[in-house]
Amino acid sequence: MSKIHSLRVFFKSKDVFMRKKVSMEVINPCAAGIDVGSRSHYAAIGQGESDVREFGVYNENLLSLAEWFLENGIKTVAMESTGTYWQSLYATLQSVGLEVILCNGKFTKNIKGKKTDVQDCQWIQKLHTLGLLSGSFLPDEATEQLRTYCRHRTNLLEQSAGTTKKMQKYLRLLNLRLDVVVKDVVGLSGLAIIDAICKGETNPEKLAAYRHGNCKKSEQEIAKALQWNGRKDYLFALNHEYQMYQNLQSKITECDIELEKLLNEQIGQDDNKKQHVIDKKVYKKINKNTPKNMDINLLSYQYFEGVDLLAIEGVSYSTVLTLMSEVGSGIHKFESAKQFSSWLRLSPNNKISGGKVLSNKIPKGSNRLKIALRNAANAIGNLKDTALSNFFKRIAFRKGRVSAISATARKLAVIIWNMLVKKVPYKAETPYEFIDQKRKRKVQEMKKLIAKFDIKTDELNFQL
Repeated sequence: MSKIHSLRVFFKSKDVFMRKKVSMEVINPCAAGIDVGSRSHYAAIGQGESDVREFGVYNENLLSLAEWFLENGIKTVAMESTGTYWQSLYATLQSVGLEVILCNGKFTKNIKGKKTDVQDCQWIQKLHTLGLLSGSFLPDEATEQLRTYCRHRTNLLEQSAGTTKKMQKYLRLLNLRLDVVVKDVVGLSGLAIIDAICKGETNPEKLAAYRHGNCKKSEQEIAKALQWNGRKDYLFALNHEYQMYQNLQSKITECDIELEKLLNEQIGQDDNKKQHVIDKKVYKKINKNTPKNMDINLLSYQYFEGVDLLAIEGVSYSTVLTLMSEVGSGIHKFESAKQFSSWLRLSPNNKISGGKVLSNKIPKGSNRLKIALRNAANAIGNLKDTALSNFFKRIAFRKGRVSAISATARKLAVIIWNMLVKKVPYKAETPYEFIDQKRKRKVQEMKKLIAKFDIKTDELNFQL
């Protein structure tokens, strides 16, 4: 009987526990949630059926949505960053004075089995009301404009690279092995020869005469490689690809002009920026894809108000231009260098359970700035006897080149954040400074262990 009685008491207490309600504090009482779509947007101002409405994607629909929010006393709105469909809606809601939070889609996922547009917008509204959503990083309008030009220029460069590969293909099919005797098919010698081929020239000696003086191969060797097989269909396709390449190069030049104009406007509006002057860096290599018509060294020095990012070894003009267009002055929004490197997904994602580290891999995902920093880190790995290259080689020796690239890219992100936010000039570490830092780190680790195990000073007096 005592056992039965104890079981009744147990199930009764369990029933009382199951009837308990867990209450959460309301952080945003005047909050709304929007499920962004390509053809319509579902908005929720509460959890009832009458609190959800569907709106179209035209401008008048977006204005009606904003008016509905204001009529119901909404002050803050949360939405997912779905493709590019959110941008017009985001700008409209901000223009009427609403606080808009753009969230990563993985933080707004509903529980399994509940997937409708109505339930999604209500779920976002509930999470935002309870203060469980955090906003994503968004640059200011000036940086956004700069980013548009830079990303469009990158797309043009990728298309140009595609046409270059196709030109190489058709030259190979024509038995014109220009890629064997010329280092760069779209260099000075290569383009001059391709232009003559497209104009109808087939004599190998005459084609070889277009060789530039910097070309290492002789005219006789180039003439041997340019014996074509007479296929007019391939010649027709080569001519089209060459015209597309020339058109893309002209578009890139136009984009560079607009990019320089925008940078000069942004710098010219700030007296504190335009007063800075810096000498040219003749030792920095200029890549063929680097904008030719502007001095990125001077523009970046003025843009970042006297911070010389190109002083870091391995950092190229394209790296600095990517940083200006992707983050810009918005880097001050990150409270620490750790937060900045974590946003770039360059910091290890430590997964710990039961006091044991299960995984410490870098999170998946990438962005243009992360790619630029990894490319810079890869270039640093090829340098000799510099502070960062020595760091790269130490990591590569222990964990391999891929891990060294990630670690060096994170180190670059920390250096850049300190330079831009704390105005700390870059100073390459000497081996002696590294030894001192290593000694300080070991001393700090020993102090933590002494405090952890509550070791007394008299206990440290032991003999080995």
